[in-house]
Amino acid sequence: MMVACAHAQTKRFGFDRKRNPRVRCLMCGKTWTIRETNPLGTMRIPVETAKLALRLLVEGMSIRATERTTGLHRDTICKLLVHFGDACQRFLDERMRGLTLSHLQFDEQWTYVYKKQSRLTTTERAETSEQGDIYLWTCVDQKTKLMPAFLVGKRSADNARRFMMDVAGRLTFPKPHVSDDQSYLRPGYKPVTQISTDGFNAYPEAVDLAFGPYVKYGVIIKEYRNARMIYTPSEMVGTKRTGMRGIEGRNQRTICTSHVERLNGTQRLFLKRLNRLTYCFSKKLRNLEAAFAGFAAYYNFCWQTRKPGKSGAKRGTAAMMAGLAGHVWSFDELFETVLNPATHK
Repeated sequence: MMVACAHAQTKRFGFDRKRNPRVRCLMCGKTWTIRETNPLGTMRIPVETAKLALRLLVEGMSIRATERTTGLHRDTICKLLVHFGDACQRFLDERMRGLTLSHLQFDEQWTYVYKKQSRLTTTERAETSEQGDIYLWTCVDQKTKLMPAFLVGKRSADNARRFMMDVAGRLTFPKPHVSDDQSYLRPGYKPVTQISTDGFNAYPEAVDLAFGPYVKYGVIIKEYRNARMIYTPSEMVGTKRTGMRGIEGRNQRTICTSHVERLNGTQRLFLKRLNRLTYCFSKKLRNLEAAFAGFAAYYNFCWQTRKPGKSGAKRGTAAMMAGLAGHVWSFDELFETVLNPATHK
C-alpha cells in the first residue's frame, strides 16, 4: 500500500479506473491508491478459480478436464501452471537447505516431450534437446520420504553430475575440526548420508564428485524375467547388491531403491501427463518442469504417506518428518506461501 502522508485518520475515497480502492486523509486531504499485490502477476482471473484449477492439476486431472471444470481456457491454465511451478521451484530451492537425511535413493523415470525419441527426425535430434525422451531425476529419503531435489532432462552423465551436486548442496556436511573424525590428526570420514542407486554407469563418478568420502554408497541391480514383453509386468527373479563405498558384508542388505520406485508410481498418479497409455503428454519441456515443481511442493508439504502395515493410518508429511514444517499444509496455505513469499517468512 502506498501511503501519501503520516496521519492515521483516513477514510475510503472510491476507486480508480482499474478498480483499485482509494483512500483520503482526514487531516490533510491527500488521496492515494491502495495497490494490492496480485499473486497471479498480470493474469486477470479470479484467485479462487486459479486455486481450484491448480488444485485439480496437482490431484491428477488433465489440462482439458480442468478446462471443462473451471471454465478457464487451456492456454490460460498452462500459463497459470508455469507461473505457479516457477514459484514452487524458487520456494523449494529456498527451503530445501541444511537437510539431515539418513538414506537417499535415486532413480530416473522415463517420459517424453512433444513426441517419442523414435519419432524425431534427424534434424530435430540435432537441433534441440527439449524434445523426445526426457527423464525425471528424483531422489527420496527412506525414513522421512522427503524429495529434496529433482531434475528434468536427458539421461546423460552430465545430468547425473548436476543432479548429485544439487542434492549434495542441500545437505549438512560436517566441518573439519580437531575434535571431529575428519581432522588430519584422526584418519577417517564421517558419512553424511547413505546413497542407493541402480546400475546406471554415470552414478559412481557423480557420487564421488559430489560427496567424496563423506557418503556410504551402494548399487542394486534387479534381474527380471520376461522383461521384453511390451505392456506386461515383468517378474523380478533376483537382485545383485554391490557396496561401492563404506558398505560391506551384511550391511549390503540396506542397499535399496524400492521407496523411490514407489514414488515413481505416485508421480504417475498425480501428474496426468505421466499416465501411461493415454493421450496425455507434455508438448513443451517448460510445462513439464513447472508441473513437476508444483507436484514436488505439494508432495513434500501437503501429501501424507501411509504408515507401514495394513492399518492405513496416515503419518505426517515429508516436510514434517524432516523438520521443515510443523503441521500438514493445506493447498490454500501452499498457494499463499509460494506466491506471496514476503508475507510468509
